[in-house]
Amino acid sequence: MEAGTPGGISVQDEAVDKSNFKKCNQIAFYRRQKLLRPGKSLYRVLLDSVTLSDENVKFQIIHEGNKVLLQVEIYEIEGNIFRLKIDEASPLRPRYKVPDVLIKEPTTQRLLISHKEAGILVLSSVNEDYKLRVTANPFQVELQSKGETVMSVNSNGLLYFEHLQPPPSDRYTQNEEALFLFVQEKQEDLGLWQEKFGSFLDIKAHGPTSVGMDFSLHGYDHVYGIPQHTETLLLKNTSDGDAYRLYNLDIFGHKIHEKIGIYGSVPLLLAHKPNRTSGIFWLNSSETLVDISTKAVAEHTPSRSAAETAKQRAVPLTDVRWMSESGIIDVFLLMGPTAFDIFKQFAQLTGTQALPPLFSLGYHQCRWNYEDEQDVKAVDAGFDAHDIPYDVIWLDIEHTDGKRYFTWDKKKFQNPRKMQEHLRKRKRKLVVIVDPHIKVDPSYILYAQAKEKGYFVKDRNGQDFEGICWPGSSCYPDFTNPDVRKWYADQFAFKTYKGSTNILFVWNDMNEPSVFKGAELTMQKDAVHYNNWEHREVHNLYGFYQQMATAEGLIRRSSGKERPFVLTRSFFAGSQKYGAVWTGDNTAEWSYLKISIPMLLTINMAGISFCGADVGGFIGDPEPELLVRWYQAGAYQPFFRGHSNMESKRREPWLFGEKNTQIIRKAITERYVLLPYLYTLFYRAHTAAEPVMRSLWIEFPGKMETFDVENEYMLGKQVSYSLQFDLNIFEVLHDKKKTQKLWEPFCLGFVFLQIPVFQRGGTVIPLKTSAGKSTEWMIDISYELHVALDAEACAIGELYVDDGHSFQYLHKKQFLYRKFTFHKNILSSSLVRLKILQIDTNIKEIVRKSTAYLRDKKDKSGDLQVCNTWSVYIF
Repeated sequence: MEAGTPGGISVQDEAVDKSNFKKCNQIAFYRRQKLLRPGKSLYRVLLDSVTLSDENVKFQIIHEGNKVLLQVEIYEIEGNIFRLKIDEASPLRPRYKVPDVLIKEPTTQRLLISHKEAGILVLSSVNEDYKLRVTANPFQVELQSKGETVMSVNSNGLLYFEHLQPPPSDRYTQNEEALFLFVQEKQEDLGLWQEKFGSFLDIKAHGPTSVGMDFSLHGYDHVYGIPQHTETLLLKNTSDGDAYRLYNLDIFGHKIHEKIGIYGSVPLLLAHKPNRTSGIFWLNSSETLVDISTKAVAEHTPSRSAAETAKQRAVPLTDVRWMSESGIIDVFLLMGPTAFDIFKQFAQLTGTQALPPLFSLGYHQCRWNYEDEQDVKAVDAGFDAHDIPYDVIWLDIEHTDGKRYFTWDKKKFQNPRKMQEHLRKRKRKLVVIVDPHIKVDPSYILYAQAKEKGYFVKDRNGQDFEGICWPGSSCYPDFTNPDVRKWYADQFAFKTYKGSTNILFVWNDMNEPSVFKGAELTMQKDAVHYNNWEHREVHNLYGFYQQMATAEGLIRRSSGKERPFVLTRSFFAGSQKYGAVWTGDNTAEWSYLKISIPMLLTINMAGISFCGADVGGFIGDPEPELLVRWYQAGAYQPFFRGHSNMESKRREPWLFGEKNTQIIRKAITERYVLLPYLYTLFYRAHTAAEPVMRSLWIEFPGKMETFDVENEYMLGKQVSYSLQFDLNIFEVLHDKKKTQKLWEPFCLGFVFLQIPVFQRGGTVIPLKTSAGKSTEWMIDISYELHVALDAEACAIGELYVDDGHSFQYLHKKQFLYRKFTFHKNILSSSLVRLKILQIDTNIKEIVRKSTAYLRDKKDKSGDLQVCNTWSVYIF
């Protein structure tokens, strides 16, 4: 929603001020780590410390300079995953290890020691496809697949580990060297025990604790992932500039093509080359920076002759350096070998996308703010009057009583239950905002309870941390505490949340957390959480935990029967288990529409399929062509919401003239017709970890011309969407040919009257025959199948159907899952799984209708054919 701005200041006037946010050279632990240059590592393996168990291989490494010992653990996890953990051998106190993100402790496989001599330790996997070659001096690990080195660890010698130390006051009395180091710190401003940024002072009670490691990806020069940044799909070389920053921040009107972290963080990086995809999952929730360097190196072949060596070819090598402020090194090496294997491996660790309720895949209408009950009813009626489908209307912070969440403004929303019953009769839903900050007000029951129970985050002096946010002075629930999460979930009970009903769902915003007038507009790093952990350790988890508690609250209020819908702005690895995310406070400019595609593709790669960008841009007033084009783009993205700032002009879809209303109506209608296919894709995301929205290279992994394409993408395996701006020409990728340019004859300026969407040859897509007023209105609307034949005149597809709202699909296996095959002019349907017999009757009707459709519409010419609103290309 809206950014961190003090009360009384115009939001429009509060554009992003870069001076509020750190550049990399202003981050102390980054400066310290960058003092370590690539070279021979100062760590060596103590080979006599190696121990082997059914679970892992352990050994110690020693720093040749300060003689500090680190404990290394290597695990092989089922499914081509390796885990490397490095911690202090004997820390002064336990270091933070990220909880709750992994869905369970991974199942391990026994590694075998196949070689141990002459400073080399070779570990073999059970199936012998993989070997880990550990070099003792200097410490280095090579991960090999069938003799080929895929990835190496610490090959540049950049392993960095700051061990816990006594406070300086204790050290002064011990020796003069400690005093000298402290004075040196002052001179070089290394920020070991305290760090200043502007007027803010960060006191580090436990001193410097940062960790870092480098990884070399052999043969790779295309890397992706590590959302969230307003950057290109293909990650850039950072050698001459700032590193990619993973630190959740509320940046209003974030700029394009910057590597500063914004609202969410997923420390997952993917590397791809034509014959393999690999991944690195760096499990650390403190502030993290990622440096990337791609270069060409001579191909290494030991058996090469001198003449051959002179002619050896250069191969790409990408070095990735991870640096985190605190915690331990806990990294998962995902070996693929395909992109879909990587997605499954990551989901095996962090969970799959929650299956959303069907209504949430419809169109959402939002604004900061719809004024009152009458405004809500008028907007709702406007959609019907203009024959535009929609499912959900949203209420922003102004609906509450003085920004007190779980309450209603008594004048503007006098009877919220009655308003919701009105929406229910029209088969629509309501979403309200619930931010994490709680107004400091002893008469506010939520504040009073949390205060009494000690449920707020503390400052470094043990008092409740107070920051300024929308209500003014606010405190922040400590969601890292499981008791706080349970208490927070209880607030969504109908008896507690007065005026709420079961058609009310939730939007978690400002949960980075946003703190006006705070350092970088967020919480002080020296604030203290549950179990005495500092905020610096858990910062990137704060929004993750709020969404977890909110989703649990919505499930609990239905006694575990109904699926929740929760949208969050801040997220972390594993957030997919709890709902949806969006890209935050974008701007009504063409460049923001363009950048939304790579941003969403990157979030999908990181396991979060349910994502979208505010249609039209949150900040400012879009020109009509931009708004229309954004609706056409949003209609083919997983989460589809129109949203705008309170100082933007009203922009309901019918306010821009009949011609534009007609195009927007068509785009939204196409979305609703497409819902059977989209819902099936979400079922695949939920069960098989397949991203709903995916880059072309994922579907065409051997075609290098797709590796940096970010204005065209696949919706599932079967539909391609193309976003164009400057030409009325776009390209369609062939399975066998390269590309073919097509001219779209239905253009008005930059706005396509017909959305440039293509169906892949050899596929069957389930659709509804028409749209209704909302998803609930469409239950009885017939299905149809669109078939695009491949070169052999064949096609396959599938359809998943359940009741669209409950957990019956999970608990009682009540769903239908069918596969369709078209071969030799015959369409057949096979049952994958069925429990709902009445839907099976409808499927027979689908097959009958589809056969008629094929008889009437099929085109064997192999050229472009247009079916209803779809451009169907026969490859």
